[in-house]
Formats: sequence, C-alpha cells, structure tokens
Amino acid sequence: MTARNDGPAGAGGAGGELLDVIVVGGSQAGLAIAWHLAREGLRFVVLEAAPEIGHTWRSRWDSLTLFTPTQHDALPGMPFPGPPDTYPAKDPVADYLTTYAATFNLPVRLNARVTDLRRTAVGFEARTDDAVYGARQVVVATGPFQVPYVPPVTQRLGGSVSQLHSAAYRNPRILPDGPVLVVGGGNSGFQIAEELARAGRRVDLSIATKLPALPQRLRGKDLFWWLTRLGLLRVTVGSRLGRRMSSRDFIIGSSRRRLRAAGVRFRPAVASADGRTVRFADGSTQDAGIVIWATGYRSDYSWIDIPGVTRDGKVIHRRGVTEVPGLYFLGLSWQHTRGSALLGFVHDDAAYLAGRIAGRDRAAEAATARPVSRRSA
Repeated sequence: MTARNDGPAGAGGAGGELLDVIVVGGSQAGLAIAWHLAREGLRFVVLEAAPEIGHTWRSRWDSLTLFTPTQHDALPGMPFPGPPDTYPAKDPVADYLTTYAATFNLPVRLNARVTDLRRTAVGFEARTDDAVYGARQVVVATGPFQVPYVPPVTQRLGGSVSQLHSAAYRNPRILPDGPVLVVGGGNSGFQIAEELARAGRRVDLSIATKLPALPQRLRGKDLFWWLTRLGLLRVTVGSRLGRRMSSRDFIIGSSRRRLRAAGVRFRPAVASADGRTVRFADGSTQDAGIVIWATGYRSDYSWIDIPGVTRDGKVIHRRGVTEVPGLYFLGLSWQHTRGSALLGFVHDDAAYLAGRIAGRDRAAEAATARPVSRRSA
C-alpha cells in the first residue's frame, strides 16, 4: 500500500484486527523503521499528520541545504541520488522521502495527526480526527523538533514590528524593507543572517551562547568524512565522550568571521523589549522593525495520555525503549549517538528498535486480536 490520504479503511489490519505496530510520524525516522518492520513481516501503519510526505522539509526556507553530503543521506535500502560530496537542498530531500515510501509500498496514512495515544488491555490506541487505530506496540517517530519556540519577550514588541519565527522564513523577498534583527546563535540563525546580509540587508545577529564552529570541509574532505572515520558519530551518549559531546551543539559551515565579512553585526542576548526598542544584555538598545526568531523548537507530547513517558518535557528512555512495555521513540537528538536524529544515520536506531519489536511480537503471537473501533469522517 502506498502513501494515501483516503481515510482509515483497513486501519486496524485485515478484518479490523489489532495491528502489530503503529508508527506515529512519516518523515525520515518513521520511514526508516517502516522499512525494517516490513522486512520483519509485521502488520503496521504509519500515521503522518501532514498532507504529503516530506512536508516538513518543503516548509523550510528556500536556500536550506543539508550539512551532510549525499553519500551520508540514505535511508535503509535506497541510496540518496546525486554525486558524492554534494549537499542536497530541501526539495530533493522531500522528493527522496516521497519516492522512498512509494518504492517500498509503505502503508503511510496522510492527514492523520494523532491527537491521543493511550494504553489498552492488549496494547495501545491512537486517535486521529476520523479514526481509532489499535496495535500491540507503538513507535513515536515525530522527531525532536515539533513546536516553534519564541521567548516571552516577543509580547513586549509593538504591533509595528514585523516578527516571524525561522520556521516561517522563506527568503529575503518576503520581508518588508529595512534592517533585520535575527535572534538565535544556532545554525539556522547563522544561515539566515548570512543570506540576508548577502542580499543587501543590514543585519544584526543576537547570540545568547557562543557555539564552537566547525568547517564544512577540512583538508579536502567533508566534515562527516572525518566524523565517520574517527568514529565520533558512533560515540554513545552514555560514554564519557558522548556526555561531553551531547552537552553542546556546533555551528557547521559558518563562522563569526565569515558573517562579519558579509556585513553582519553581532549583538549579545536580548534582555527585554518595549515597543520597537530591543534592549540587549550589555545595556545597548536597537530600534527593531523586523525580527526573525531563530530560537529553535520545543517538543510536544501532550497528546500522549500515558503516565511515566516524559519528565520535565523530556522522554524517559534507553536507546528509544521506554519504561512502558511496547512504547518506543525514534529520531530523538542523541537518542543513542550524534547521528540518531540525522537523515542518513537514523537507520541504526531504527534497526535496533525493529529487532526489539519483532522479538516482543513473536512472543505475543498467541495473543487474541480484538476489533478496532472506527469513527466515520
């Protein structure tokens, strides 16, 4: 069955029986484990909230490209197209995910946002707007970045200030004329600030925490060539080195020197705002007419109605295996290694969880399946 958006017909498996697995999320993590589940011969469905596969990628800014070259961007079973040492843009990534789901005939349901997940006597129930799916096990593969975050200070800026999160930024042409304040010192903030400066805008970049910068290429080799050869992408989060590496992020391919050369002016963290005036941590101020908040995302698991899954907003797990039998997570940042949330490296965790799921399922093959309720659209 290819990706479809025609409702929940057969959602519970043949004859409405209980499925083996529900996968919540149909981007790279969900598709990677779907490939493994199909090879295990399990009955499953992938529930994707968006109207198309790859929607999250297509929704990012126009010039976005991956940090990882094509040879490191493949999901299991299908290479990523393109010459080695080239860096795919967002639309080819979305096209690849769409082709991947169709090539392996993965059972993806589109427009199927899960609004409630809870335990039952024999497994789990996942509710969407028009159906209830039942399965013995569930993999939450919604990724680590779900809800754009903006700090409370945004409410102190006046209505004359044009504000948007980096999730809504597309290109310099969508912005009104005038100087731009970009807030956020991660990769998104650096890339957007540099693009705006090269488009002729006057740009200030506010950074709360200075992150170390890594070059995209070093001595003729891509950064990920070095990371894989040195084994750094396989360092586990539980090791001493892994704990140190996971405690901070890096800027890849950009640097403060490069942005200064493009004309970007650096500012400290935003401390407060009033009307059009933004005050920084060093006491300086700026009249802000346009502000882009490259302040990242937050997780949202409020739809999971199961105690003991999260603590302080973070998932409680060991390599994606939670304390709730049959409930797993995939695609989290540093779920097991640095590559856990990356397109071309998520397959290791996917293979691990699929093995756990298949083993647990074989032990439960004698369990009695039950009908799954459905609500008409």
